[in-house]
Amino acid sequence: MAAKSDGAPVSQRNDIPPECPSRSDPRPPQRRPAEQRYSLPDCCWTLCALLVFFSDGASDLWLAADYYLRRDYWCFALTLVFVIVPSVVVQVLSFRWFAYDFSETVESGTAAAAVVAASGAEESDFSTKDSGERGAGRSAAAGVLSGPGTGGGARGCCRAFMWLFQGIIHIFQLAQVWRYVHALYLGVQSRWHGDPERRHYYWRMMFESADISMLRLLESFLKSAPQLVLQLSIMIQASQVLPLQGLSASASLISLAWMISSYQKVLRDSRDDKLPMTYKAVIVQILWHLFTIGARTLAFALFASVFQLYFGIFIVAHWCIMTFWIIQGETDFCMSKWEEIIYNMMVGIVYVFCWFSVREGRTRCRMLIYSLTVFVENVALTTAWYLYRGSRTSDFYAVIMVCLVASSYALGTFFMFVYYCLLHPDGSVSGWGYIVEKEVPVESLASPASSLPPDLVSSPPRTLQRTKGSDREQGPGVDGDVFQVRPPRGAHAPVPPLTPRTEGPVIRIDLPRKKYPAWDAHFIDRRLRKTILVLESAAPVTPRIQYRCLGTPKEVMEYETTV
Repeated sequence: MAAKSDGAPVSQRNDIPPECPSRSDPRPPQRRPAEQRYSLPDCCWTLCALLVFFSDGASDLWLAADYYLRRDYWCFALTLVFVIVPSVVVQVLSFRWFAYDFSETVESGTAAAAVVAASGAEESDFSTKDSGERGAGRSAAAGVLSGPGTGGGARGCCRAFMWLFQGIIHIFQLAQVWRYVHALYLGVQSRWHGDPERRHYYWRMMFESADISMLRLLESFLKSAPQLVLQLSIMIQASQVLPLQGLSASASLISLAWMISSYQKVLRDSRDDKLPMTYKAVIVQILWHLFTIGARTLAFALFASVFQLYFGIFIVAHWCIMTFWIIQGETDFCMSKWEEIIYNMMVGIVYVFCWFSVREGRTRCRMLIYSLTVFVENVALTTAWYLYRGSRTSDFYAVIMVCLVASSYALGTFFMFVYYCLLHPDGSVSGWGYIVEKEVPVESLASPASSLPPDLVSSPPRTLQRTKGSDREQGPGVDGDVFQVRPPRGAHAPVPPLTPRTEGPVIRIDLPRKKYPAWDAHFIDRRLRKTILVLESAAPVTPRIQYRCLGTPKEVMEYETTV
């Protein structure tokens, strides 16, 4: 779905599509700073993420080697399987993304044609709908620029070297390291350069951060979560804790908590309709997930140390129920139906261990249902272990383990309340449903940015207004001014304020914008990424991304049936 030039000129004002009715919001929208730069805390956060990644992987491999030297081949095999298989899956997915981003495709030529159109006119319009026929002429005219391999032998050698370099990196299972380093490099470059290079580097840094957060989240729940349960079960069965076992379990637990919080931060940073998450809030969220996942995995390990078969049945049943619950909620994360189903199945794995928001709106009821379910399951699993534990386990040791599960879950719940009541990005939360918003200065309401349509992205990537629930419920044709005072005779009628002039290319994405907590289409559709990056590097003004805005449910249904 790459954006293509249709050659249609655009007026010098922001044009609100006819699908988007004029709406008013009684509450002032929350706005983040107009421009946010890469900072020193961002750099330190990336370095800490690298440290977490290396500590998790190295501790698991070190423990596997220790099992092998102790001739405990069964534990060695299980530990190594939970390291190699998830890593291979992530490397294949990462290399697939690289191959698509770096390959010579028709979309590259189309994007180059869009650059020619943008450089030849003051403002151009690029649409993702019916643009193949209209943009064919310009694509042919831009054939000299479109082919990435037409730069001669030197360019071909560089491309071959890049393919070889990436192949070696992925074979040695270092794709995550490379992406972290690349994101760090892009962030530093965006800090050192001025516009328009800064915007281009910042776009690329945000795209790379989104990729690495998705890859690491997948790897954490395929590798760190089962590894943590495995090592805890081995320690409980043996009634002793080896130093390497404790190190491996601790690294896996920190990796899980870290990646969930990091994913939420990067997702909020990428969304223009959500305020960014502070690092103080991220640390509290890490503590929240650290203690809740710790209690959950400890209950799993206690139960699995006695009932291995029933534990497997329980995990599969819980995963099926959670996946069905997620699918029933009709999530909208991916670009196709089958990708959506696979994504829901992966989120079902996450739901085995902790809460993960997948739908927009008030999460009080859904989180309450999930928390009660997890609490009952933890109590049942721990009670079953306490009643049917082996004779080698003393009562004192059993009571300590039960208290450890209960206190860990209580601490996690406490930090969850601290996050939602004090550190939530949208403000203090009362009753988990009503957000007490801060007052917005009058200057911000009268600023030119406040008059932009809510589906327009005009800078990378933070200028979009926040979508309110009342906006979606209002029907078309509702205006803010109902009663108007007629001016006296001879007086000139007041001139309506003009919409601010916006120049530069407009990328019209013929899809409705995905609702939070989903990623925007230009973050998950790599063809749109290509077009945006090419336009960023060539256009003097940041390209604006405009999504299709659907006004009525009937129009939504008609549009979905014709896509």
